[in-house]
Amino acid sequence: MAKRILTVGFDLASDEIESEDFQSRTSLLDWDIILLHPDIANFSDWQDEDYLGKPCLSDGKSFAFRESCEHWRREIKEAVEAGKSVIVFLPEMREIYVATGKKEHSGTGRNQKTTRLVELKSNYSVLPQSLKPVASRGKSMKLVDKGAEALAPFWHDFGSLSEYHVTLTNPEVPPCIVTKTGSKTVGGIFRNAASFGTLLLLPHIDFEDESFYVDGEAEGEAEGEEEGGEAEFWSESGRQFADKFIRAILALDSALRSGHEITPAPAWVDDEKYSTSRERDLSTQLLEAEKAVEEAQRRKEQLRESLVSAGSLKALLYEKGVRLELAIIGALRVMGFTAENYKNSDSEFDVVFESAEGRLVGEAEGKDTKAINIDKLRQLGMNIHEDLKREDVTTPAKPVLFGNGFRLQPISERGDPFTEKCHIAASSSLTALVATYDLFAVAQYLIDTPDADYAQICRQAILRASGRVIFPEIPQRKSLESIVTETDESQQ
Repeated sequence: MAKRILTVGFDLASDEIESEDFQSRTSLLDWDIILLHPDIANFSDWQDEDYLGKPCLSDGKSFAFRESCEHWRREIKEAVEAGKSVIVFLPEMREIYVATGKKEHSGTGRNQKTTRLVELKSNYSVLPQSLKPVASRGKSMKLVDKGAEALAPFWHDFGSLSEYHVTLTNPEVPPCIVTKTGSKTVGGIFRNAASFGTLLLLPHIDFEDESFYVDGEAEGEAEGEEEGGEAEFWSESGRQFADKFIRAILALDSALRSGHEITPAPAWVDDEKYSTSRERDLSTQLLEAEKAVEEAQRRKEQLRESLVSAGSLKALLYEKGVRLELAIIGALRVMGFTAENYKNSDSEFDVVFESAEGRLVGEAEGKDTKAINIDKLRQLGMNIHEDLKREDVTTPAKPVLFGNGFRLQPISERGDPFTEKCHIAASSSLTALVATYDLFAVAQYLIDTPDADYAQICRQAILRASGRVIFPEIPQRKSLESIVTETDESQQ
């Protein structure tokens, strides 16, 4: 096949095309024809709660959703400007609430309430044009009398398989398909005058019809495998549909481009003597706009790096290995310790830390689905002796074992992060056992509320512990449950 076709959001039973999902960051410029089905079911599955009966995403997940929308809006726009054919099949509208990044505060002291402002978005937010979609459903449609001639062959073959799930109420959408009754727009076509690229909006087609798949044991050759291990096969019906559909899409692309072949401008045409004053003014404005975009992108990357750095403390909740060690060191520094890894030709310790209260050596361990056992205590004991051999060390350091047991489970569902034997051995060896999620809670509070007195008693708690460290209760502060999610509409 001469032209490269990409599907986004759905698959076809064909080896001639490739597919991506909406969390991909692929560039559409590598393809000639792009077929999109903007379904954000994966994002909806991320919901942390319901708000007004719809999924509501956390700040972090809202950021990921907004970033995906921004990516696809930009890619679709650039693809059309580059002369590509982008065809969007309009699915059922799915709406979710996402954080705006803004918060409002009311009240004082214990009565203070923080309102996290959110706004309603949908799977149509991935498109560069404002369609103002309204949920509606039906199958009775027709092509518009003029301007949709290129669609006629495709519509002849697939009109009966199409169903509209929304009407497009923005009057600026150029219609190509309307309802038979009322002539409401259910399909639109945007053409780029300079490149003759096209953004074509078509009613929904069910690309996941059950007849496209059969049980693998009943047929013979596997086409793929589901996540749960259940084999899935394309049926002959699915392959026939894909072949017919691809042929129709290629013909549609050709019809959309008919009479619009472009001769690439030779380099000498760019000479300023062939430009009008209007072109020169617009070129200057374009350069200024591109500079502003570059600065905004640079600022975005800086904020992204800052966000990653600010969120590094969360590794205490789920990480292991070096990432866990780095998060522990960061938390200890927040508590007022000087802390670092130690490594020389003879010894290597996960963390050496000290303060006015004393000097400590720590080992870190994370377990996926188990509690931390005594193996690390033996290693920690050897480290204490090795540390004492150093010329600049005169007294044994306090041993501390940082444990992140059951690290892949939600905190509320975890058991004791240390085994019973580990508790017994720690008590006899005067070793402090620190659950890293306890350390997270302390560091989180100290980052949000600098409190030298509380930091000091937390340091003392580690120095004095023989066994599990019980940090002092965190001073009264606004709980996460008191954060109320509201929309801009509720503020009006």
